[in-house]
Amino acid sequence: MWNGALLAVVAAVSFGITTPVVELAGRSVGPLTTAALLYLGACLSAALLGSAARATGPSLTAAHLPRLAAVAFFGAAVAPVLLAWGLQRAGATTGSLLLNLEAVFTVLLARVFYREPLGRRVLVALSLMILAGVLLTVDGARTAGWDGLGALAVAGATLAWSLDNTLTRPLSDLDPVMVVAAKGALGATLTGGLALLVRHEALPPARPTLVLLACGATGYGLSLRLYLLAQRRIGAARTGSIFAVAPFVGAALAWLIGAGSAGPFAAVAAGLFAIGVFLHLTERHGHLHLHEAVEHEHAHRHDDWHHGHAHDPPVPGEHTHLHRHEAIEHNHDHAPDIHHAHTHTHAHTELDPGSSPSPAADDAARGGTLPE
Repeated sequence: MWNGALLAVVAAVSFGITTPVVELAGRSVGPLTTAALLYLGACLSAALLGSAARATGPSLTAAHLPRLAAVAFFGAAVAPVLLAWGLQRAGATTGSLLLNLEAVFTVLLARVFYREPLGRRVLVALSLMILAGVLLTVDGARTAGWDGLGALAVAGATLAWSLDNTLTRPLSDLDPVMVVAAKGALGATLTGGLALLVRHEALPPARPTLVLLACGATGYGLSLRLYLLAQRRIGAARTGSIFAVAPFVGAALAWLIGAGSAGPFAAVAAGLFAIGVFLHLTERHGHLHLHEAVEHEHAHRHDDWHHGHAHDPPVPGEHTHLHRHEAIEHNHDHAPDIHHAHTHTHAHTELDPGSSPSPAADDAARGGTLPE
């Protein structure tokens, strides 16, 4: 939980700081061109990283292309175009704050499609973050003005990204660099082609082009890679909820650089966000659960509770290959990752941060293997 939550926080910060910058740099650039440059930057950064770092998951295959195309359509074409268009009308502060809706949509969609369990701590954290977003949005609307169509466009972008997040969940166990590169390439090709064929948007000046490419490399490329790694560990709902930090980061930066203003609710909202992140970082969820026998491939380590197979010679650290799990029933705290997509038909336990999920002897008696 802790590792995945921290990855989600860093992903949120990486994305949040780009929102006011995109609004400023995009003033002389059309929305389709803006989207194309953002995801071209994401694609280029992923390609560079892929050439320098080893893979951290299985490779993309032809079977993944339909899902990847849907992800690129919603997340790398529809969403950034709506965001770029909406930011020019709603402003950096209001636009940043409206991105809170992405967390709400993502949590709801993850619950509907993947039946991810939402304990009390997650629900309280999400509620606090939504309340913080409402306070900041009201603040921004009062001090910076309000444009209904611009706000609606940003809200539409959050819904498109929520669909992207939900569709991406099965891809999160693949090599994230390949996923980011492919999504960026598809998105840049689609929006760039539309900019030339449909809107005939003029080529932007060099300075905003470089700025938008840099925003794409960090806020869309690096952020998406970290987001995928977080989804791999804690699921779509929790990652999406923690990502609600991003709008606050964007609004705070807009205020610091003079592109927005902060009213009296800003400090209260900051406190609510801090409490929400703390609840996520300290969440634990554990109960007796059954793993059915399965054979699959994904990145894994041998110092967890589920990968006790042998290698000759031993393979240290994270690696990927096809492997088999035998059926096992045990009790430990866990997140809704690839090994814990089970339903919760019986009462389960949401553990306090300092509690122990079960005695080691009980777990060993059921055939589980505890890490030392």
